Amino acid sequence: MDCVSCSAKTCRKTESCGAEKFDVSELQADYELESNQKILQSASQLVDNGRAGSLSRLDEIIEFIQTMNYKKPGLAYCYGMEQDAKLVKQIFKSRGLGLKTVSCTVGGVAQDDINKAGCIHKVSCNPLGQSRQLNAEAADFVIVMGICLGHDILLQRELKADFTTFVVKDRVYNHAPLMAVRQAGKAEISQ
Repeated sequence: MDCVSCSAKTCRKTESCGAEKFDVSELQADYELESNQKILQSASQLVDNGRAGSLSRLDEIIEFIQTMNYKKPGLAYCYGMEQDAKLVKQIFKSRGLGLKTVSCTVGGVAQDDINKAGCIHKVSCNPLGQSRQLNAEAADFVIVMGICLGHDILLQRELKADFTTFVVKDRVYNHAPLMAVRQAGKAEISQ
């Protein structure tokens, strides 16, 4: 499938283009599941009826947590963003919400103890430890903030809770990875 190269865009008119490789009737049955409906309806409240673009991502996350009635949200964050994580926790508190926060260095494990190819004996990021800690604390929704690529995969693979990404780490573009795409796009256009 190559949606970006499609000129017909029939899917935007609620018509199939015929290129999808899934059964639409099975898909619709899955969407009818109560657990999926609850998430869809909560997400819809954030963007429908002219609300799209009226809330920051953080405001969306907080409202989604409240709408979904999550009781034990957690934050898995990179220790390099700890000051920002503290601010997120303060914002949650000001909105009447608790927030479990777990740094990527939880457990204090050394890099050469967990990475077979590692030779650095300094503290390592521990995404499996983060997910296991959040699971042990019964987090029912996890916010991922600035976890390194690869580590985020391990973290998310282990989580037993619903999760969303709040911040994607991009040290070059101040954690705004679309800047790389847009700058490359400008360079392509000017050539």
